[in-house]
Amino acid sequence: MAEEDVWAAIATARNSFVDLVAGLDPADWERPSLCTGWRVHDVAAHLTLAPTSSRAALALGFARALLRGRASFDGMMDILTRDAGTRPREEILAALHAAVGSHHLAPGTTPRVALVDALVHTQDVAVALGIDAPAPPVAAREAAERVWAVSFPFRARQRLAGFRLVAADVSWRRGEGQQVTGSMTALLLLLTGRPAALAHLDGDGARRLARSLAPHDREELP
Repeated sequence: MAEEDVWAAIATARNSFVDLVAGLDPADWERPSLCTGWRVHDVAAHLTLAPTSSRAALALGFARALLRGRASFDGMMDILTRDAGTRPREEILAALHAAVGSHHLAPGTTPRVALVDALVHTQDVAVALGIDAPAPPVAAREAAERVWAVSFPFRARQRLAGFRLVAADVSWRRGEGQQVTGSMTALLLLLTGRPAALAHLDGDGARRLARSLAPHDREELP
């Protein structure tokens, strides 16, 4: 994808997320998402951070994480997200609407990171609530390429060594070994460490994959 197409896919994904959470009852906002320890409310708040974050905000978040004995990227992001999650639902929805077309990036990230963030967190809410809202396959493939190519933070190639991943709805295959087949959405969730993806995968390697990954993977995305 050209960068302008990536930005268009980000806007589409963000708009889909807004439509998803705006249609939920307030009680659903309090339900757990696929992200460990985060409610739907927290995931929604998290997606307002990237379009507005600054180096100063991230540095402050890391300093606070250090003071709490959680000096890591995950610790910093968890603190920033939980703080953002104290805002009321209406304020978060307004911020999400305002962020749809934003091209602002968090320091040190790229448009493809923003695409991963938007697509995967939409699934973190939809799957947790039993809502079928698959990602557009081409956009999900672009996000999967980013996750596969870069070790941090998911270590996808290391975790999935020995498996050949094949998308059923778009041309994409990576890895070598026993075949695991699924939609591009399911494979993206697998790449980003969501065990919920395992129920939507087929192929000779799917059962072995479930045995090897389920006890170790955690459902979270910084």
